[in-house]
Amino acid sequence: MIELINRATNFANRTAIVSNQTAFTYQQLLNASAAIAHHLLNGAKDLAETRVVFLVPPSFEYVATQWAIWRAGGITVPLCTLHPLPALQYVIEDTDAAILVVSPEYKDLLALLAKERKMRLLLITDLMDGSTSDLPAVALDRRAMILYTSGTTNLPKGVVTTHQNIQFQIETLVNAWEWEQADHILNILPLHHVHGIINVLSCALWSGACCEFLPKFDATKVWQKLSGGQLTLFMAVPTIYFKLIAFWEAASSEEKERLSQGVKALRLMVSGSAALPVPVLEQWKAISTHTLLERYGMTEIGMALSNAYRTERRPGHVGLPLPGVQIRLVDTDGKDVKETGEPGEIQIKGPNVFKEYWRKPKATEEAYIDGWFKSGDVAIFNNGMFKILGRDSVDIIKSGGYKISALEIEDVLRRHPKIKECAVVGIPDKEWGEVVAASLISDDKNLDFDAIKQWLKELLPTYKIPRKFIIQAELPRNTLGKVTKKVLKAEFE
Repeated sequence: MIELINRATNFANRTAIVSNQTAFTYQQLLNASAAIAHHLLNGAKDLAETRVVFLVPPSFEYVATQWAIWRAGGITVPLCTLHPLPALQYVIEDTDAAILVVSPEYKDLLALLAKERKMRLLLITDLMDGSTSDLPAVALDRRAMILYTSGTTNLPKGVVTTHQNIQFQIETLVNAWEWEQADHILNILPLHHVHGIINVLSCALWSGACCEFLPKFDATKVWQKLSGGQLTLFMAVPTIYFKLIAFWEAASSEEKERLSQGVKALRLMVSGSAALPVPVLEQWKAISTHTLLERYGMTEIGMALSNAYRTERRPGHVGLPLPGVQIRLVDTDGKDVKETGEPGEIQIKGPNVFKEYWRKPKATEEAYIDGWFKSGDVAIFNNGMFKILGRDSVDIIKSGGYKISALEIEDVLRRHPKIKECAVVGIPDKEWGEVVAASLISDDKNLDFDAIKQWLKELLPTYKIPRKFIIQAELPRNTLGKVTKKVLKAEFE
């Protein structure tokens, strides 16, 4: 029996999900997922790892579908409601899925593709009729979910996790962040990524807590929830906090006071999925009294590092390994980094680490060395905590023999009074290998780049100062708010 679902029987009458302003109990979730599982099985005893793709907005129906696929013995493949048809088609074809479950509003979008691929196309509204049948026993070592990498450097890969991987990822976070039945969290994150699925939704349901959905981000509604007295936790990406800060700053003095007093009541606020600029952390602390808890994870590993819940949370750092997770830093020669402050690639071992890339044995093999998963992210161990310098392929700029962290330069640029946001990339250069280039978001369209360089000389060594600048209205981002640096590089090139 899948323990996440088995535990729900202990919380039968508690509210599990609030969706579309309606509360649903754990028993209703068990009943709905059992009915959907019956229809998925369609007379079979076990889906036996059949891939089931589903396009359902964040809602009670989403959760019931996810649980139903697991209970029927299938592999969940959640699709992103914001992705265009070609991106959805890529996932459907790559997983060779046999069943497609959709909300009515997406039927026309995918009906032709389903017909061409001879898939069973099921409307979620037709599946929750109370039907029941015997459900299979599902072993922990079975494949449970395929999530796709963001594909910032090449085609997205399907990351396969087992029920065992998922259970470990949930349990370690529940313990580290002290989840309990009384918790109530607002989920505004995409549900085709680990952050929304594991850190928020699954941790809440494992604990007997309540997960509330908003169909899409709306700063007014989020602030209403944050200051309304019900929520105990909130997790978001840095761009969300940036937008919430902007909303607060535009409010009246009386409204600012009311919002700040309300948000203080939460017990934990977390930021992840992208680097949190230190100025954003400091602004949020001034508004809310909360020091945002930063952590480090990725699709292949769930969460691996976290700042402490009860003790020090150091700005710009991601803390220490979660219990049961092993971390090491390795230099370019493949040797363990021994010196404090020396950069190295993060490599990970533990029950949290994924099983394989879907039908890509060579890519899976290349992702490991001596049993350690190679993250591609570069970090330092600094005064007892890890600090992420960036992703080797996009955030580490190799210029004139130096390895330069784009994230470090971004943190400095954000301190300039005329710069609201920025992103730094490396642009190919015959002489230097790469040169540092910065995209700036500013209300001053006549920003003096030479003056910016002079200002930077007081804060950075010369080799880290950008040689190229552009001003943009906004930075290119994916659905999780991460800057798509491959797209940004093309703007310079």
